[in-house]
Amino acid sequence: MSDTIETHEFQTEARQLLDLMIHSVYSNKDIFLRELISNASDAMDKRKFESVKNPEFMDDGTELTIFIESDADERTLTIHDRGIGMSHDEVKDLIGTIAKSGTKEFIKNLQENKETASPDMIGQFGVGFYASYMVADRVELVTRRAGEEMATRWESAGEGTYTMEEVSKDEVGTSITLHLKPTDDEDGMQDYTQEWVLRNIVKTYSDFVSYPIQMNIEREEIERDEEGNPVEGAEAQKIITLETLNSMKAIWLKDKKDTTDEEVNEFYKHISHDWNEPLDVIRAKIEGMLEYRLMLFIPSKAPVDMFYRDAKFGVQLYVKRVFIMDDCKELLPDYLRFVKGVVDSEDLSLNVSREILQQDRQVKKMGNGVVNKVLDALKKLKNNEEKYNTFWNEFGAAFKEGLYNDHENRDTLLELLQCQSSMEDEGSLTTLQSYVDRMKDGQEEIYYLAGESRQAVENSPHLEAFKEKGYEVLYFTDPVDDIWLQQVTEYQGKTFQSVGKGEAELGSEEEKKEAEESRKEKQETFGSLLEKMKEDLDEDIKEVRLSSRLTSSAACLVQDQGDMTPQMEKLMAQMGQDVPKQKRILELNPDHPVLEKLQGIFDADQSSTELKDYSELLFGQAMLAEGGQLKDPGRFAKLVSELMVQAI
Repeated sequence: MSDTIETHEFQTEARQLLDLMIHSVYSNKDIFLRELISNASDAMDKRKFESVKNPEFMDDGTELTIFIESDADERTLTIHDRGIGMSHDEVKDLIGTIAKSGTKEFIKNLQENKETASPDMIGQFGVGFYASYMVADRVELVTRRAGEEMATRWESAGEGTYTMEEVSKDEVGTSITLHLKPTDDEDGMQDYTQEWVLRNIVKTYSDFVSYPIQMNIEREEIERDEEGNPVEGAEAQKIITLETLNSMKAIWLKDKKDTTDEEVNEFYKHISHDWNEPLDVIRAKIEGMLEYRLMLFIPSKAPVDMFYRDAKFGVQLYVKRVFIMDDCKELLPDYLRFVKGVVDSEDLSLNVSREILQQDRQVKKMGNGVVNKVLDALKKLKNNEEKYNTFWNEFGAAFKEGLYNDHENRDTLLELLQCQSSMEDEGSLTTLQSYVDRMKDGQEEIYYLAGESRQAVENSPHLEAFKEKGYEVLYFTDPVDDIWLQQVTEYQGKTFQSVGKGEAELGSEEEKKEAEESRKEKQETFGSLLEKMKEDLDEDIKEVRLSSRLTSSAACLVQDQGDMTPQMEKLMAQMGQDVPKQKRILELNPDHPVLEKLQGIFDADQSSTELKDYSELLFGQAMLAEGGQLKDPGRFAKLVSELMVQAI
């Protein structure tokens, strides 16, 4: 043992997390064992994988097992594994620090929802080890990394600090000893030193773990005769036997008829660290040139880190039931990153690396097969409206990324697309096919409007004429919509057309002709005024024209067909890209009283400063109506105040 014991303070987030775990309101404290067993299983997966490159890691003939040891007198529970172990620095980095995006959200969620907190929160954030403090006053960890001679001992009572020291350990792997709190039935604290309690937890949560979970079981046996009857006068003897508590059968290798829904759901919870049941299960065995099995899950709830840049995703990859990696992105495109599960190949090499995966043709074929299975499952799920709406509300924003980066499956993705619509109540969704089926005779465009929220889009002045004439407009409110709509130009021969771009020519040919004649007449009346307003607003707009889309509002801003939308401008700015200033078109309602008033001012004095002020007000009003930001809010407020003084 080292003469030096180091004392360190936990990172701020780790301290907060420990405090919440110690004083948590979780009623199901049993999951701490599930988390520790899962960590142990992961560690042995890593050792097995590393041994492909470094055979000496397994040269001692080590049997990879998880061993549970309890001491009722000392009130301790120890979980031993023969995994890859951790070095001194790894212990400090992985336990003293929580380098996981989303931890702050986890802590915030716990603090704000103590009354409704559920165990699913733990595993989602990679903080399973800290679940130990729900049942323990003090935790000791002794770990020796494969390839190293000495081990590291870590200990903490969860009070803000921890100690570390160098020690000896005969075997590679990790041992975690929990000094258990007193049993408290009201607090959901069982006696975790009891065999039946531990056996039940392992069976419930970890029966499918592929390594033996073992425990010494003490029994009293009495000598019996050949017929099985107790021998007269014989005394009971204590017998200790080593028993394996789990079945270890890889569930994805079982036939569907040989598994129960409960087993499948528990497997999902194990690999996803999600307490909720999956929305859908995808099982397949592919044979032929490539042989592989898959068991995939579509979750019912999106993880909080789904849009984090450094979030991990991907399915677990096995080769001949040997674990290779747990985030194989090469088998799933980014837009399906929410899918969890296992793919087990019979054809890949055990020595496969990330670089090989990226170039391997077999992996690309497998990836295509996995994607097809997921899309086929979503087509079937679409028949269940309630489930499919749940899927779309949780994952639709991510799924739509495929519309601009998966050209091969774009038609399928468009069929699966769900949209908000001016014809549907808030919360209801429609499909492109349903929209096309409802289109008016002679309508060749799929009308849509993108914005930051349904409320903002629904109240937009751009919709006025469309609503008046009964045209359905689709609402797109996710940031990704502006991206894919630039690349996807049509569906079933119908062109996508933003109601905020170009001219709005609606109605029959006769109605369009009448509208055009009316606009020409009014253009002659207001033409000079429009030119003057364009001159006054030249810094911000490219044109002032009469509108065919406004029926009640005085003004709105529109883009030319090839122009960038305001939402796209904002998105690019958030990404740190330089965005050239986009001048837009100011459209004025030719039937609005304000235009008559402005014409009167113009006729009286074409150089009136008042006219310039009113032009700025109309421009600012149009900017606010679309949810934009004013260039000079102070000046706009001053102009509004002056207008109010004149009106009162």
